[in-house]
Amino acid sequence: MSEGIDLKELKRRMDGAISAFKNDIASLRTGRASANVLDPVQVEAYGSRVPLNQVANISVPEPRMLSVSVWDKGMVGAVERGIRESNLGLNPIIDGQNLRIPLPELNEERRKSLVKVAHDYAEKAKVAIRHVRRDGMDDLKKAEKDGDIGQDMSRSQSEKVQKMTDEVILDVDRLLAEKEKEIMQV
Repeated sequence: MSEGIDLKELKRRMDGAISAFKNDIASLRTGRASANVLDPVQVEAYGSRVPLNQVANISVPEPRMLSVSVWDKGMVGAVERGIRESNLGLNPIIDGQNLRIPLPELNEERRKSLVKVAHDYAEKAKVAIRHVRRDGMDDLKKAEKDGDIGQDMSRSQSEKVQKMTDEVILDVDRLLAEKEKEIMQV
């Protein structure tokens, strides 16, 4: 008889889903500036499309302003075009080799749409977590059917998997509530 399934591996996979969710919601723009806002921006550089952070430094000099320092003078126009075409609603101001990007005030409608996006990210994370749980439960059923573990061990481990799943989903809900509060804060 074996020990059943590897609970640490399931926990690691669930933590991966939480980590991806944190990255997703970090890129959502709230009332204050964050360099993560520009993560989705792609720039046409040297014959291919590259992420903005590979051709420039991004900083936050003020709560409602981003600053982008382009390393190569010839790339300033491409960086500006990349930011404008990213559908983030940002209008960069060129200042030599730097771009200043004032962040407009979020209106109520925009805040609500950002909350919806955050909820979509949370649902995606929960689905990923449930897939991990399903994989663990399937492995338990298979081990029990093959005679590797007994019914008691299977039941005990399935309860642990369910408890772990519930805790991780609560973490997602807690993170979502924090982000929602941050977005709706005027």
